[in-house]
Amino acid sequence: MIRPATPADVDAILEFWVAAAEGTDRRDDPAKVHALIERDPEALLVYELDGAVVGTVIAGWDGWRAHLYRLAVAPQARRRGLARQLIAAAEERFKALGAFRVDAMVLHDNTDAHPAWAATGYVMQEQWGRWVRHF
Repeated sequence: MIRPATPADVDAILEFWVAAAEGTDRRDDPAKVHALIERDPEALLVYELDGAVVGTVIAGWDGWRAHLYRLAVAPQARRRGLARQLIAAAEERFKALGAFRVDAMVLHDNTDAHPAWAATGYVMQEQWGRWVRHF
């Protein structure tokens, strides 16, 4: 079942991200995830199976652009269409909000994820780069 995350899900989601990210440097602050849920209660979607979080995607909408982040599926639940279903749910959210285009944040080195994105119609734009500043 895909549903919006609730504040009660935050600890499980943070644990899930550590396991599903497979060793990347995912360090999250629970307060920030709570703030996301409070600010936009439908942005963080979870795929729940037998009472456990087995997938997530953040469907961020800033009123102008639609962005996908943190698409993750538990290693034991991969290759079953969960990512496709999460992406479709996020896209439905965006269409209802009036978006006409969506972009996805995908690590270049996450080559296991690239076929899933391609299979759902996404195309990597080589001409774009992400510039980041931490503060």
